[in-house]
Amino acid sequence: MTDLESLLNDRLAAAFAAVAGEPVDPVVRRSQHADFQADGALPLARRLGRAPRDIAADALGRADLADLVATAEISGPGFINLKVRDDALAGLVGAMSGDERLGVPTAAAPETVIIDYSAPNVAKEMHVGHLRSTVIGDAAARTLDWLGHDIRRANHVGDWGTPFGMLIEHLLDLGETEAAHELSVGDLNGFYRAARVKFDADPAFAERSRLRVVALQSGDATTLRLWRLLVDESEKYFLAVYDKLGVTLTAEHFFGESYYNDLLAPVVDALDGLGLLRESDGALCVFPHGFTGRDGEPMPIIVRKRDGGYGYGATDLAAIRHRTQDLKATRLLYVVGSPQHQHLEMVYQSAREAGWLAAPARAEHIGFGQVLGADGKKLASRAGDTVKLVDLLDEAVARAAAIVAEKNPELDADTRAEVARMVGIGAIKYVDLSSDRIKDYSFNWDRMLSFSGDTGAYLQYTHARINSIFRRGAVSPDRAAAVVLGSPAERALAMELLGFAAVVADAADTLQFHRLTGYLQNLAGAYTAFYDNCPVLKAEGAVRESRLLLCDLTARVIAQGLALLGIEAPERM
Repeated sequence: MTDLESLLNDRLAAAFAAVAGEPVDPVVRRSQHADFQADGALPLARRLGRAPRDIAADALGRADLADLVATAEISGPGFINLKVRDDALAGLVGAMSGDERLGVPTAAAPETVIIDYSAPNVAKEMHVGHLRSTVIGDAAARTLDWLGHDIRRANHVGDWGTPFGMLIEHLLDLGETEAAHELSVGDLNGFYRAARVKFDADPAFAERSRLRVVALQSGDATTLRLWRLLVDESEKYFLAVYDKLGVTLTAEHFFGESYYNDLLAPVVDALDGLGLLRESDGALCVFPHGFTGRDGEPMPIIVRKRDGGYGYGATDLAAIRHRTQDLKATRLLYVVGSPQHQHLEMVYQSAREAGWLAAPARAEHIGFGQVLGADGKKLASRAGDTVKLVDLLDEAVARAAAIVAEKNPELDADTRAEVARMVGIGAIKYVDLSSDRIKDYSFNWDRMLSFSGDTGAYLQYTHARINSIFRRGAVSPDRAAAVVLGSPAERALAMELLGFAAVVADAADTLQFHRLTGYLQNLAGAYTAFYDNCPVLKAEGAVRESRLLLCDLTARVIAQGLALLGIEAPERM
């Protein structure tokens, strides 16, 4: 184990448990007053009827810290301040360098995890509103996959329901060939709007559309073939956007609402058999425990509507039942905007009452805020429309290309284009993931693409700058070299490097990726201080080899950290 915080935590936990006679969290964390601080004595004081300083002293006396800690002091009401031994630091950094996984272990108990994210709608363009779900969900998939979990990506595409009656009729009016062409060039919004205009203006078209919905839901072969054409062309467009965005969603991950069609009636039967269905205004509903409206009345999830159709709740419950009972998933992640929180929690509670979401299985809503423009309102185009996601990505790459050309005009055209793609797409992802996902964030091109400050470009630049050291010196690092920590800057960099495993574990648990980006920023800052104070290529002997190792390890951690976020790390910029 190279996670220094975990090592200290484990040693102190054993000591505090011996003092208290029961398991105790020693509350170990980084500190400005020492390398680490342990606060576990304070919450024990009342329970044990002892002064926290006495408890801290007792725990320290029992703790096996000699090989890790140079000094341990009790301060204030009962804090334990710990300064790590330099040789312990050096040894742990050396072990981390020799580990392909950079000191990050795989999960001790791998789970089957289903991540429900992105979820665009057929015959509608992906817009900026799809960005956060797609980027956050992809970071979750990458991180949990790297830790060894069995990841199942689920792109819950909107591909069923009443709008498809008018869409299919519009397709027939255009002709299949013309409709397929219009959809293939990416003008999904235009196709949808034209169908909607006809539906609102032409009663005959509206009636045909309603009849077409009936034919679709009853399994009419011709209608299903036309519906499939709409879905296929839309999915080709979605895949083109995913490729441009650089996310791991592929065609095999499309699980539209239609996928659950045959599971809806069995879900209704099962809920009825469990006594969970009640009729309300002609509809069959579940009333999950603990949810009431403003009037104090229980709130329903409509499972089957009065006309016999199925509500969204039925599809969501069918999905949970399938994922836990058939796929045996134990962790269900729903990367969906925060406004859907109550609906999802009602679905989860209903699934618990049905016995489909029982321990160890659990469902989590990975909510997020909105993307705002500079005016503090939802990001929109100059015309006031919702910004198309593909346009946002193209603009990011174009802006990055101009900056890269100015920063490094010596790059050849192909390299410059590739770096611009990495920087532009990376900037989009980084600004999204570096903010607390629950909060809204404002879109600012100049700040996002800056090569300094809290940006993806700064981390990419730091990685490229480290690689330039090896190119300039025509050297390769010896990853088995002895680590020498002779200066404060070297020591500070070592401390930051050893925090990687803990922050990855936290990201996997909380899916709050701004903590990972914050760690990478601190690491890049520690590296810059090291670089400014510790000559690398001009150093000699063991010191030079150690500094080359520290450079290499920093570059590897930055690249791996960015990879978990779905961001590429250029070799040169």
